[in-house]
Amino acid sequence: MALGLTVLLAGCDTGAEPDTQAASTPAGSSGAQDATLTGTLDRSLAGDEVPEVTVRQPDGTELALNEMDGQPFLLNLWATWCAPCVVEMPLLDDMAGDLGGKVRVVTVSEDLRGADAVKPFFADHKFAALEPWMDPDNALAFAYGGGAVLPLTILYDGAGKEVWRVIGAYDWSSAEAHEAVLEAAGTSRPD
Repeated sequence: MALGLTVLLAGCDTGAEPDTQAASTPAGSSGAQDATLTGTLDRSLAGDEVPEVTVRQPDGTELALNEMDGQPFLLNLWATWCAPCVVEMPLLDDMAGDLGGKVRVVTVSEDLRGADAVKPFFADHKFAALEPWMDPDNALAFAYGGGAVLPLTILYDGAGKEVWRVIGAYDWSSAEAHEAVLEAAGTSRPD
């Protein structure tokens, strides 16, 4: 199964430059954006624990997801070659800034090229709140059943338990999204 997933993901990681992928679904184009943001909340796995996976930044900084010190967080798996992921990244960045630290937004790239793909993508997009976390060995994809569809976003409460997940891109700029994310913090939408 591990070999099968590696082959599947390797086939998807075309090595195309991030600009090429971003150009195929411009974030500023509401028609393309609306057609792409089709994910819905799924609570069927509520209560599942966060996987024991450590992600890394290009500078080597590590983050053990199961050791978030009681802080609720929104975990987003994405890739530079995934057009819906590219569309929702600016929305996640804006939401992360709006949340004011009540819920941490952790975006984790599943790009097999790791920092070679992630660093230029973050440099080009100049995100204000997101950090460039990576999972080049696809440990999270394996933890979520071996065939995670991207983007995949999971909300964890302060105890490291799943609240809900979204498979596919979602409109993180909506009031509904903010309320759903703040559910993990036990608060309402920031003013």
